[in-house]
Amino acid sequence: MKLLLITVGKTDNKLISQLIEEYVKKVNFYIPLELKILPDVKKSRKTPEKEQKILEGDSIKKCLQPSDYIVLLDDKGKQLTSIGFSKYIENKMISVSKRLIFIIGGPYGFSEEIEAISNEKLSLSKMTLTHQMVRLLFTEQLYRAMTILNNEPYHHE
Repeated sequence: MKLLLITVGKTDNKLISQLIEEYVKKVNFYIPLELKILPDVKKSRKTPEKEQKILEGDSIKKCLQPSDYIVLLDDKGKQLTSIGFSKYIENKMISVSKRLIFIIGGPYGFSEEIEAISNEKLSLSKMTLTHQMVRLLFTEQLYRAMTILNNEPYHHE
């Protein structure tokens, strides 16, 4: 199985970008993880929110394959503890044969079409987080899950 994290828009903060890259490297020690950063949709004041989500969705769809298992990172998704997330990843490593795709959408969320083709939603917090912070928190949690699954001393209960 391969992990793919698709994000809409680049991370502007260099420190956050460096930390994300560091966690991606650490996760790759355990399982292949690719980070795919899609360009922001060129928006103007006249671009309605729904249209922007559709344009972002079209960009996301170009990265997907029919056999992908798609998980949206969304504030309305299921919340897991770090241990629960490690068990979730372990289960997906067994049940997903090709690619497990995690998607962080744009500022307005996901288009109806992307929501319709997704398999499930996960949430990192009930709080509103910047997309940049979501990328960092999610890559750190992937690394934490890998260390938990390998009985390494990174996570403490």
